[in-house]
Amino acid sequence: MTPFRSDELPGRLFIVEGIDGSGKSTQLDLLHKWLVSRGYLVVFSEWNSSPIVKGTTKRGKKRHLLSPVSFSLIHAADFANRIHAQILPALQAGAIVLADRYAYTAFARDAVRGVSRPWLHKLYSYAVRPTVAFYYDVPLDEAINRISEGRPTFKYYEAGMDLGLSDDPEESFRLYQALIQKEYEQMIDEFALVRMDATEPLVVQQRKMRDIVKPFLEGVKRADAGGVNEALREAGLKGRYLDEAARKKDVQA
Repeated sequence: MTPFRSDELPGRLFIVEGIDGSGKSTQLDLLHKWLVSRGYLVVFSEWNSSPIVKGTTKRGKKRHLLSPVSFSLIHAADFANRIHAQILPALQAGAIVLADRYAYTAFARDAVRGVSRPWLHKLYSYAVRPTVAFYYDVPLDEAINRISEGRPTFKYYEAGMDLGLSDDPEESFRLYQALIQKEYEQMIDEFALVRMDATEPLVVQQRKMRDIVKPFLEGVKRADAGGVNEALREAGLKGRYLDEAARKKDVQA
């Protein structure tokens, strides 16, 4: 049973989840390009990106000051700001919102750190229920190999070093991601996450993602719908996605 609010909103919310190295961000970026090419207004939101708490989060992580509860609360503050300043206004205006990680990320990471699951569900109960929540499932070894190729070292919290799993960052990261993966597995049925095979070719994954998204696009207004565009701009949501959609419209004209 979802802990989220179930408002009837004119927009659509598509989110991706998965352990590090699952390829979820790549698939969301490909979906964004496809939606914009079809003339839809798209707003993007990324985990831990709110300017209000980003500096505080960075300092706390750098100095290793965050306890499990403070780690949870500071990310919840980031999420709350993005929900009310970005995601909800865009959905109310009729736009499509793409979120690279959502509350499920907190449910997994914070639960691994020993935070109560019911408490977490209540903490994020203000969140909007996603139209579709994709979970990119990948074998742990493959995810580790993907990440190791482009990341020479792991940060303290990224590797789960605060959990005391291992003194070796790489081994700690592996153990930490395995625990997070187990949390995701428990959430698939509980929250109706759509499992995607992240070992398939990128093109195959993207085709399947689009096929799942397409039925939910019926009735969604496109970039030439002036009312939606104006509402987004008034809400301060004019960004690179909206600009790109506008440019494509001008070129086509």
